Amino acid sequence: MGIIIAGGHGQIGLRLAALLGAEATGLVRNPAHVADVEATGARAVVCDLEQAGVEEVARVVEGASAVVFAAGAGPGSGAPRKDTVDRGASVLLADAAERTGVRRFVQVSSIGAGKPLAPGRDEVWAAYIKAKTEAEEDLRARDLDWTILRPGRLTDDPGTGRVLLAPEVPPGAVPRDDVAAVIVALLRDPGSVRRTLELVSGDTPIDELAAGE
Repeated sequence: MGIIIAGGHGQIGLRLAALLGAEATGLVRNPAHVADVEATGARAVVCDLEQAGVEEVARVVEGASAVVFAAGAGPGSGAPRKDTVDRGASVLLADAAERTGVRRFVQVSSIGAGKPLAPGRDEVWAAYIKAKTEAEEDLRARDLDWTILRPGRLTDDPGTGRVLLAPEVPPGAVPRDDVAAVIVALLRDPGSVRRTLELVSGDTPIDELAAGE
């Protein structure tokens, strides 16, 4: 079945599906979004990770070579959905991966996760960072070949193909195009397994990346 993308209709998910093409299956919660995913060349499956049980998700991911958690509650959502999507859906997908023996798991998190919250941030942002942090902690505790990717501030600028990827990077932004391309590189890089890596724009060509450099 190839690579499962949770958040298949998201801004990173669609870009990733376009790069992977027929190798990818995007999970969407709205049947109206199937056509958009299929237009990238990927397959689409309707599976609402806020409503589904582990058995349903396991049936979807069984036989996959990898799963990518690129889902998020998105702008405008309140604190409760930060927990049900950014944390809960990742935990559910990891449960399904373990149940079906799908070992490779790439989780899209955020710079700021796992660190004290900066003063002055609002309740929703705090809930978002808390959800991402708890999702990371859950994944690290599992016997999976996981990689956690923490992008900086996401933009819709055209990708440059050049980034800075390391366990810790200075604050910065990164185009979603480049995030998707880095995910592809990480999926193919065994050196990224069991690593937590931060990502912003930089000088290293994506096709020359080695995790942690």
